[in-house]
Amino acid sequence: MPATATAPPDQTAEVTKGVNPWLIAAAVMLATFMEVLDTSIAAVALPYIAGSLSASNDEATWVLTSYLVSNAIVLPMSNWMSLRFGRKKYLMSCVAVFTVASFACGAAPTLAFMLLARVIQGAGGGALQPISQAILLESFPPAKRGAAMAVFALGVVVAPVLGPTLGGWLTDTYSWRYAFYINIPIGIMALFMINTFIHDPGYIKNAKVPKFDNIGLGTLVVWTGCLQVVLDKGQEDDWFGAVWIRWAVFFLVTSFIWFVYHSWTKKDPLVDLKVFKDRNFLVGASLIFLFGVAIYSTTTVLPLFYQELLGYTAFTAGIAVAPRGLGAICGMPVIGFLSNKVDPRYLLTFGFGLFGFTTLYFGNITLNISPTTLLLPILLTGFALSFVFVPISTAAYGTLDNKQIGNASGVFNLMRNVGGSIGISIAQTLLTRRAAVHQNEIINSVPVTGQQFQSALQATQQSLASYYGKVNTMAPAQGSLYQQLGRQASNWAFVDVFRWLSLLCFLCVAVVWAFKKVKPGKAPEGAH
Repeated sequence: MPATATAPPDQTAEVTKGVNPWLIAAAVMLATFMEVLDTSIAAVALPYIAGSLSASNDEATWVLTSYLVSNAIVLPMSNWMSLRFGRKKYLMSCVAVFTVASFACGAAPTLAFMLLARVIQGAGGGALQPISQAILLESFPPAKRGAAMAVFALGVVVAPVLGPTLGGWLTDTYSWRYAFYINIPIGIMALFMINTFIHDPGYIKNAKVPKFDNIGLGTLVVWTGCLQVVLDKGQEDDWFGAVWIRWAVFFLVTSFIWFVYHSWTKKDPLVDLKVFKDRNFLVGASLIFLFGVAIYSTTTVLPLFYQELLGYTAFTAGIAVAPRGLGAICGMPVIGFLSNKVDPRYLLTFGFGLFGFTTLYFGNITLNISPTTLLLPILLTGFALSFVFVPISTAAYGTLDNKQIGNASGVFNLMRNVGGSIGISIAQTLLTRRAAVHQNEIINSVPVTGQQFQSALQATQQSLASYYGKVNTMAPAQGSLYQQLGRQASNWAFVDVFRWLSLLCFLCVAVVWAFKKVKPGKAPEGAH
């Protein structure tokens, strides 16, 4: 098998219609930034939403789940919908639906109304990323796609990092409702720019639209819905210890196998999985899945550490992890410059390697760290992300024709979202399970009857004597020591998760070298 592959010829003139491609990039980036930002903002505001709508925290998690399920269902459908209704019209409709649904979420009087609005919002937002990415890739020649993806990455990589900070500030300063209202002016601006600068290429206008694939949609809805519900509620109900989860997994596996078989064998499926025959896209989709596991887990776990063990508020925890966004912003111009000059495999090796080493450094955290202890590693993590997202996209799409990019983009983004959902669920499960393991290990190494524990108990009793009196200090002292035990066990659980995530990043370094090096394609005769 050859070690190199040839990129398709430049076909951008038909897409841009004389419009500066950087204006197109700004238009689609704005829509993507709005959609990605909203996901992380809603996560920060969740406790406030629960309190305001008289819902429990468990019920409030459906605010996230309902969005993710409808979002995941629409992602792979975006290519068919673009061919059926026209890509520009469909993109503008999605932005309009997302913006109106954002207002409905902010004005929601009840939890049921909120969930309905979130489902509609997720349906509108699901197509924004793949369509935006497809438009961006088609608007630039293959040699300049790296720089274009660096701009697009500002929306995909920076937004989840800025979301907790902005969401915490809006919620604390005004109300959780403004976490949704902020989408309204952004959506209006995105609609104006899309209408002004974006045009449909000829193959979209003249496309022969296949009959809608009902079986493909049905199986997609079942397996994505079951997957999200199982991941969201699995830890709460002891995973396979619950009968309903076993049934949900059965339907998940059955519908997924049916979906894959149907999409592979049908002539015109809703999601054309034959794009995986392209080796570079297969490797890129695998890496973006692992990337989703790593980045979503890290961005979820680190703020949890600050809030649960160090007592930070949502806003201050967002401030603590905000340097990752600054690092990503600093990395984008660098990767935009290097992407056209350096083999993407070298850039990916550097990105995953740096991300792995910084995550490994997180594995040394203690309960005594200051707010600035992790400043540099967090900054470097953001810098590493720019060296991961952009080259993956460049290499994965580098050997695909423009007509394949729309379908491939939906599959590519679905892989990242599924990886993120699985990563968050695994991380939360590991934090719970490993904390219990470490608690038992600490108890076994420091027995209650041992001198070390008895000395600590007496010292704690003495420190509490002025509050409770000497006779009544035993129970408060034991409670205080147990609380310290729980915090220390949880700290070791976070250490375990970070170290395992670093191993995952180093595994990705090996997978990177399965990419073929892409040679620029020659423009067809008569092309300008």
